[in-house]
Amino acid sequence: MRRDDVEFQSEGTTVRGWLYRPDTDDPTPAVVLAGGWCYVRELVMPYYAEAFARAGIAALVFDYRNLGVSDGEPRQHLDPTAQVRDYRNALSFLERTPGIDPDRLGAWGISYSGGHVLILAATDPRVKAIVSQIPVVDGHRNMRRVHGTLGYRRLWSAILEDRRLRYDDPSQRLYLPHASEDPEHELSAWPFPETKSTFLQLQATEAPLYQNLSTMESVDLLLDYDVNYFVDRIYDTPSMMIVAEGDDLTLWDLEIETFNAIPSARKELVVLPHTSHMTLYSDRSKLAAAAEHATAWFAQHLLPDATA
Repeated sequence: MRRDDVEFQSEGTTVRGWLYRPDTDDPTPAVVLAGGWCYVRELVMPYYAEAFARAGIAALVFDYRNLGVSDGEPRQHLDPTAQVRDYRNALSFLERTPGIDPDRLGAWGISYSGGHVLILAATDPRVKAIVSQIPVVDGHRNMRRVHGTLGYRRLWSAILEDRRLRYDDPSQRLYLPHASEDPEHELSAWPFPETKSTFLQLQATEAPLYQNLSTMESVDLLLDYDVNYFVDRIYDTPSMMIVAEGDDLTLWDLEIETFNAIPSARKELVVLPHTSHMTLYSDRSKLAAAAEHATAWFAQHLLPDATA
């Protein structure tokens, strides 16, 4: 396989990524991959992209606008609607890329982007198959659960402070950590010590552009995020959901509830036993298991022998 640096425009902003291509001169299917909360392209995604490419499927890994190597302001700002549009523009880029079959495109997502690909399956007919891994499906219920009553009060107080600050001066805004090792005393978007320690380790070893930081408005927007408005439109797009047994970060009970709401019969639920949300980043054996399921799903639905 080979990996090329690529860039494309997303609503006037330059978005950058890597395009992994299998060793063939024939037109190949392709899958778009993007990360979750504050993730950059080096975090885990190359592992999946290489697995797809070895199976004969090209893979486009990109950083959203405002993150990593992509342009856009404010930095470290996560707007889920804009991120879904970045995915759509990545699909438009692939449609025009020589060597890519525009009729065999898929989408993969993890955590926050795991929810995004469910929206894509419901709203973009170019997507012929998806894999949604440990997805965020309902931002309000997720935040309410993981922060608890007192933490949720503190979160709302900070959100309102940020709203007032931006109203008085649009150039000003608040930021907060992605995660904290002391969530009882330090407000963060995702109040889990293992999240901070895992990502800081990955930052030191493979993802130097990762930042443990997001705008406060990112959390404000997360509270309005709910993929369940869309999933009953997934009539026939092959959809796999991979969840971690007992995941209490993005909440496996909410994920399975959303999976059951997909009306299509062309769906599959994979529950990875003895796995947590964060071990799907830190434990290579867990990554390998998830990648094997995802690769088999895309091969089944995107490779020509399978579709024939």
